[in-house]
Amino acid sequence: MSQTPESRIMELGHTLPSPPQAVGSYIPATQFGNVIVTSGQLPFIGSELMFKGKVGDHLHEDDGSNAASICLLNALAQIKTVIGELSKIKRVIRLEGYVHSAPGFDRQPYVLNAASQMLTDIFGDQGKHTRVALGISEMPLNAAVQLALWVEVE
Repeated sequence: MSQTPESRIMELGHTLPSPPQAVGSYIPATQFGNVIVTSGQLPFIGSELMFKGKVGDHLHEDDGSNAASICLLNALAQIKTVIGELSKIKRVIRLEGYVHSAPGFDRQPYVLNAASQMLTDIFGDQGKHTRVALGISEMPLNAAVQLALWVEVE
């Protein structure tokens, strides 16, 4: 792929943000061997938490998808902090997504498809990954979505 992942993100109409600060006693990302894992990323833009509440209640499924995309960009920003440039990612291993869900809401996979699709749009076949899509009844800071990303690096 001749383009960098960062330029691909911009081409898709997004901006790689500054990585959000941890909201507790943990580190935002860690590397072990050639794998980097992020902590759960919330849909922060700057210091503002976007998309608060439960999907399937006052938040629409599309709001959840937008929140998942923001979380993914934050996860990539955390990874970039560890390795310097996203072109060092050999492949995406796993996306773990948690959707703050109203009772009866069962479309968590569809909410997370936006983040999964963005990974393949950015990284091509190396962006194809395993995934967990769970609905939870409560979320830190009342965020709509939280996700964690696992990648293999050079």
